[in-house]
Amino acid sequence: MSHRLFLASALPLVLAAPAIAQTSGNQTAQPGRGDIIVTAPVLTSERDVLQGTSVVTGEELTRDIRSTIGETLARQPGVSATSFGPNASRPILRGFQGERVRILTDGIGSIDVSNTSVDHAVIIDPLLAERVEVLRGPSALLFGSSAVGGVVNVIDNRIPRRMPEGGFRVDGRAAYGSAADERSGGIAGDVALGDKFVLHADGSYLKTGDLRIGRGYLLSPAARAAALSQVGRPQDPAEDPIDFAGSANLRGRIPNTAAETWTAGVGASLITDTGMLGVSYSHYDSLYGVPIRYATEVGQEQEAPRLDVVQNRVDLRAEVQTGGGFLDRIRLRAGHADYRHFELEPSGEIGTAFYNKGTEGRLELVQARRGGWQGASGVQYYNRVFEAVGDEAFIPKAETNQVGLFTLQQIDLGGVKAEGGLRYELTDHASRVVAGDARFFSGKRNFETLSGSLGASIELAPDVRFGINGSRTARAPSAEELFANGPHAGTQAYELGNPNFRTEKSWGLEATLHAHGDGFSFDASAYHSWFSNYIFENQTNQAVCEAAAAPSGRDVDLPCFAYAQADARYYGFEADASFRVAQIGSYAINADILGDYVRATVKSSGPVPRIPPLRLLGGIEAQGSKLTARAEVEHAFAQERIAAFETPTDGYTLVNASLSFKPFDNDRTILMLSANNIFDQLARRHTSVLKDFAPLSGRDVRATVRFGF
Repeated sequence: MSHRLFLASALPLVLAAPAIAQTSGNQTAQPGRGDIIVTAPVLTSERDVLQGTSVVTGEELTRDIRSTIGETLARQPGVSATSFGPNASRPILRGFQGERVRILTDGIGSIDVSNTSVDHAVIIDPLLAERVEVLRGPSALLFGSSAVGGVVNVIDNRIPRRMPEGGFRVDGRAAYGSAADERSGGIAGDVALGDKFVLHADGSYLKTGDLRIGRGYLLSPAARAAALSQVGRPQDPAEDPIDFAGSANLRGRIPNTAAETWTAGVGASLITDTGMLGVSYSHYDSLYGVPIRYATEVGQEQEAPRLDVVQNRVDLRAEVQTGGGFLDRIRLRAGHADYRHFELEPSGEIGTAFYNKGTEGRLELVQARRGGWQGASGVQYYNRVFEAVGDEAFIPKAETNQVGLFTLQQIDLGGVKAEGGLRYELTDHASRVVAGDARFFSGKRNFETLSGSLGASIELAPDVRFGINGSRTARAPSAEELFANGPHAGTQAYELGNPNFRTEKSWGLEATLHAHGDGFSFDASAYHSWFSNYIFENQTNQAVCEAAAAPSGRDVDLPCFAYAQADARYYGFEADASFRVAQIGSYAINADILGDYVRATVKSSGPVPRIPPLRLLGGIEAQGSKLTARAEVEHAFAQERIAAFETPTDGYTLVNASLSFKPFDNDRTILMLSANNIFDQLARRHTSVLKDFAPLSGRDVRATVRFGF
């Protein structure tokens, strides 16, 4: 495949070279910066994006920020979270999770193993985020075929983009949360050396106890009944006896969910009138527990693993303006990370070790705007070597190499705007099996995929725009989906892949409506996707995993979760609206509401597992120049449309309130007091594998300060 990788890497440069000498046409004004989607390859207004989009920044980010990026974004339209306890919660977009959602830090992947399993944390610290952008839908495939569900891009200032005003800049956050006795804080600073060089330093710290839940039992009614039915049954005397009655009657806090995390980073940039070059180094260190999947039958294992996580990472960003011609600028973004985590036994011994080394680079050639036409093309490279070592290693050592070519082209005709995107991708997976381990597939799988999207929008009235977008996507299976075959202590499941999987493909349609005016805003998306060879994981009959484990002579004493492939359909909608209902003195009274729904079906077997139910969230806010008060109600409906081996999930209603104060005449310093789940309701998120054993947080009173100077 080496010659194909070379051609794929060189093609965008070859295509662009003859055009660089062309003269640039007249350029029109770009949208206002507060309106820009930074994640897009070309400057694009949020109101013109042909897919569901959310931008979280400023006071909203301060109010919603949590220790994980999943919980930080869980109130955005179309977004849920995996909620594997309070320390490992990854975003779910339109019901898609894991391999179908890319988590980026400033445009480059997080280079961790959070996509491989829900107990693995995303190695991105929300405490240091300046802005988070969520792009839902297949147009995000410009960032990789694994982004069929969408992209979450967390943007920080670790590599400075601009010279600090006055020669220095300091920003920080600190918070206390009562539900887990959370103490957290982060600080970042820039200092100018001369008029072109900037140094950056940042750090954060978080420590929590076990998470307190709402009023009720830790175990769901079904799990509690199953556990109580085992009371008094004989157990293997060679094993530690399981206290079924004790676990069934647990209340208050989720055991084994305490955490301690710290990060540190440094960066430097050279910034000139025609470009910039910057580098950074960061260190992430965390020790956290994951909730116990309590045994509900005699013979099941019950463990309380903790994860000891370390990542060291180096990043590069460069940009140069070409000075005219066909190209406006060239951008380069790259990162390399060395990651490992140990799954620790209760004794502190290492049960299984996970190692991941990854490198990702992205080169973008941004065209100069010529009349109404603009665009960007580029090449992206990704290499990953992943290995699990230990008695409970569920995947062999695997190396992935991937090269993608992409282009996005837009044309603005005033009342009508059109957009087209294309991505060609080559993916190689190689499995390296230790001699004598007959469980694992040994060999290579190669995939070649082509994805594209085409759409247009029309202005129905001033500030009202309707758009429609069609897409054809193709995704290569991941190494985990192909090669997994073993017990995984973190998820307390036996995980089984299939090395014979084919490329996953889909057709999709999405319609959007954006309406913005004085005192009101409305954004909505409706979508439908038709998948062939859709890959999904669900609990299945124990005999399936027992047959796969037989060559190694292993026993299967954990629930069996196997990947399968079939045709599937997804459809749903998300919408959010806000409007000014009154003006009382200097205070604007605004109301807002959002809703989202997704329905997903595997044609051969029924509902896709762990799909979020219909949800509504409404709030009212009094906004002043100094003081803002907000109250909101979130209702998630019951989810009774379930896959085999799933249990239904009751609906819940959470009431939240917050009060924020700006003591100075700027937005950089905010004092905030908030109360979440005020009535201490017991809530379970259907998207969580552990929903029957680990509910969401109970009442959480939070005090937060954000400061800057």
